[in-house]
Amino acid sequence: MKTLNDFDFKDKKALIRVDFNVPLNEKFEVTDATRIVSAKPTLVKIMEDGGSCILMSHLGRPKGVQDEFSLKHIVSKVEDVLGVEVKFVSDCVGPNAEEAAKNLKPGEILLLENLRFHNEEEAGDTDFAKKLSVLGDVYVNDAFGTAHRAHASTTIVADFFPKKKCFGYLLAQEIESIEKVMQTGEKPVLAVLGGAKVSSKITIIENILDKVDHLIIGGGMTFTFVKAQGGSVGDSICEDDKMELALSILKQAKQKNVQIHLPVDVVAADAFSNDANTKVMDVYHITEGWQGLDAGPKSLENFKSVVLQSKTILWNGPLGVFEMERFANGTIELGNFIAESTKNGAFSLVGGGDSVAAVKEFGFEDKVSYVSTGGGAMLESLEGKTLPGIAAILN
Repeated sequence: MKTLNDFDFKDKKALIRVDFNVPLNEKFEVTDATRIVSAKPTLVKIMEDGGSCILMSHLGRPKGVQDEFSLKHIVSKVEDVLGVEVKFVSDCVGPNAEEAAKNLKPGEILLLENLRFHNEEEAGDTDFAKKLSVLGDVYVNDAFGTAHRAHASTTIVADFFPKKKCFGYLLAQEIESIEKVMQTGEKPVLAVLGGAKVSSKITIIENILDKVDHLIIGGGMTFTFVKAQGGSVGDSICEDDKMELALSILKQAKQKNVQIHLPVDVVAADAFSNDANTKVMDVYHITEGWQGLDAGPKSLENFKSVVLQSKTILWNGPLGVFEMERFANGTIELGNFIAESTKNGAFSLVGGGDSVAAVKEFGFEDKVSYVSTGGGAMLESLEGKTLPGIAAILN
């Protein structure tokens, strides 16, 4: 796997695909700079070598050129994070972009305008990729968040740098973290899968059953498994059409010696509301008119012992409706258990939108080993797919 460390960037212009698709408020200010901060080590290495950085990114889902999606809005935030001046050019290909790239001196940074102002980007157009490629001497992909899309800037452009392409530090770290969970991690390996629906996690579950020793299933998915085994789930979310599948997963797990841990009790509510009446109920006997919205105390005790004996942990999905304060306890406690296990030497990887949001909200970011920056890309990696953006560098 070629990374930045395999190259000396002295007097080289690095064309870097970053993921600066960051949230902006109504004043066009960046409200979460995590993705910019994550790219910093890659850019610093190139500048310290004596090279210059040409940054390509998309922002949002524009329909053609739309000012609200212009990357000019993030220039000052990128400057804040990197501590250097950032030049900006109002296109990503063509004469203006080429002129700006040509004039770039060692140690300087140029941010190109939103790639998605051109339809050719998402279409994976070869001519468009070629126009991007003339801007730099070396191609660096450091955008894990878009590595699962075969776009011009993430995949096709790599063809124009047959011997001069590599992964940035962020993307390399993402690949290594997933490999630790899926291949090289110390046993016992635990996966915690939460969230609302079994259907969105089927392929992940089927792919990781060969890799893990323990699987904790939480969140709304729980009730499909419980009902499939004859339990009464009241008004809890349940995919009746996936009950056969749930039974088949339990059977496969047994054959592969994987221990599945489901909640034994839940915090149930008489309405989907933070102001609802609540009580703890046995997960197999939830009263009609009530729904399970968080893991109960006995479940958390059980989960704690599994987490603390695990040496490699993947966390994808919350244990309850953590957006409502009264149903956040299960997710917070799980975070505490994983943090403790990590402190004791386990490797922990958190990925997927909701888990990452929970980890940030409840202050676990620095207490786990690695927080993935790519939702969809992370999930596809866990499903066992080779991501186009990664394959393009490896080829």
